[in-house]
Amino acid sequence: MTVMCDARQTFAMGRAARELELRSGEFDLAVQLGEVRTTPVGPDGRPGGTEVPGRRRVPAEEIARLKSEPGFPDALRERIRTVSTTEAAALMGIGPGRVLRLTRAGCFGPVRFYVNRYGAVVWLYLAAEVTDFADREPGLMRGNTPTAMRMMLDSGQDWRARQWRSRRVAQLMGQTEDPWEAAAVLAAVLPPEEVASVAGNPVERSLLRRLRPTLATVLTATPAARESFERVLTADEFDEVMWYRVNLARALERARREEPGRLRSPATATAAGRPGQPLNFRNRPSWTTETSSLPSRS
Repeated sequence: MTVMCDARQTFAMGRAARELELRSGEFDLAVQLGEVRTTPVGPDGRPGGTEVPGRRRVPAEEIARLKSEPGFPDALRERIRTVSTTEAAALMGIGPGRVLRLTRAGCFGPVRFYVNRYGAVVWLYLAAEVTDFADREPGLMRGNTPTAMRMMLDSGQDWRARQWRSRRVAQLMGQTEDPWEAAAVLAAVLPPEEVASVAGNPVERSLLRRLRPTLATVLTATPAARESFERVLTADEFDEVMWYRVNLARALERARREEPGRLRSPATATAAGRPGQPLNFRNRPSWTTETSSLPSRS
């Protein structure tokens, strides 16, 4: 399919979703996964100039590129298709219980979640990642669980929320070139007292709160659901908290050095240089049939 477009034209998110024949939730996930490229825009809705934090549009050329792909729109939908634990088990040819153990051990991470009325978190996984893992690690599909993994699981470890946070932070960091926005992404997953400990200046904390990105949008109809939702968003284990604290401190140092004016004029939202070398937020154990020691989580 050939689509002609103006390279400077952009579409609002809703219009782009309709053009790509995706439901709202599908489109949001496609953007998060980088399947649909977006660009930041200014108050006038045009790319460039003074950018509005969090406001993005889809270039017309990106719509044209995706529409011209073979198998559109089914091929695009398949790349972002999510499955539950039970559906993942069917894809892998194993029982749901074994899938649960693999996901708790961090073998592959969730891309989405929702919270039911009882406050239980229901995780969803990319079908493509599920099948890729099964093909890559056939030894973990059958037989005894590796000793290190069994020790980890028996101690109550669960990497699912941690991996979701890691993926989401990496996605958001990749969407910003502003050092203060980058710092706000890291602060978003830390408990307030941890942010206050790193960012002692109340003006800085106010700016971080104002730039805080939306990590997830989930309906929470009950107090229990709301509590579970907040737990997913917030780092809790010591080593994970320290990881984000250290990187927040580094991000703040860079923001203070490159854009000190943001603290004097908090209403000013200007673009800055791209953050330095990308941080590895995808830290996770690598389980193989030869695994003989617990993974480093530092």
